[in-house]
Amino acid sequence: MSARPSGTMLPPIEVSPSLSADAILARARVPAPGRQPLIAIGASTGGTEALRVVLSALEAGSPAIVISQHMPEMFTRSFAERLDSLCRIRVKEAEAGEPVQAGVAYVAPGHSHLLLRATPAGGYTVQLDRGSPVNRHRPSVDVMFRSVANVAGRQALGVILTGMGRDGAEGLLEMREAGAYTLAQDEKSCVVFGMPREAILRGAAHEVLPLSEIAPRLTALCRQRIPVRTAP
Repeated sequence: MSARPSGTMLPPIEVSPSLSADAILARARVPAPGRQPLIAIGASTGGTEALRVVLSALEAGSPAIVISQHMPEMFTRSFAERLDSLCRIRVKEAEAGEPVQAGVAYVAPGHSHLLLRATPAGGYTVQLDRGSPVNRHRPSVDVMFRSVANVAGRQALGVILTGMGRDGAEGLLEMREAGAYTLAQDEKSCVVFGMPREAILRGAAHEVLPLSEIAPRLTALCRQRIPVRTAP
């Protein structure tokens, strides 16, 4: 990945499909401190099952969750609907401009990067970006993690799950540097250890855990670190 862009304030994101990967990553940097609690999860190969394990173990009152799973666009809606039928939280495919609410997990559609925009009230809205792939992926975990680092900062928790390649490793490090607490799935429980391994090598993960321990740890961290707001 190229050098990080500066953290200057940027105008509202209005994306053209011709934007470069560097431009997409730059537009994920929209600093806004004091945001509501948030969990961000990235995954690739093996991630569909890993996400089922994590999300189905979370409580209904969990903070809002944003998810980037490498998956073709024709499958992300049905994937979200299947998870929704198995979980106590609500799971849905993310829609552009919708408000982010506690107790809901938002799955990036397969045609777009998922970013967040801060609202004056301390919340977020979903932004969908059809620009160029980043790390050969759209949605890219790095794009989402960078956006979360900048709009949620220390109010966020980051998780990188099983997957091939390095997408998400740099973004998880940015989340950690912004004050977020970060977790990576361990090698033994991964289908492919590529993405978590790259994050661990960069020092991006505070903890490395088996898949079965990630949801309980998230629940404990939410109780320790951040006041959970319930959806209206």
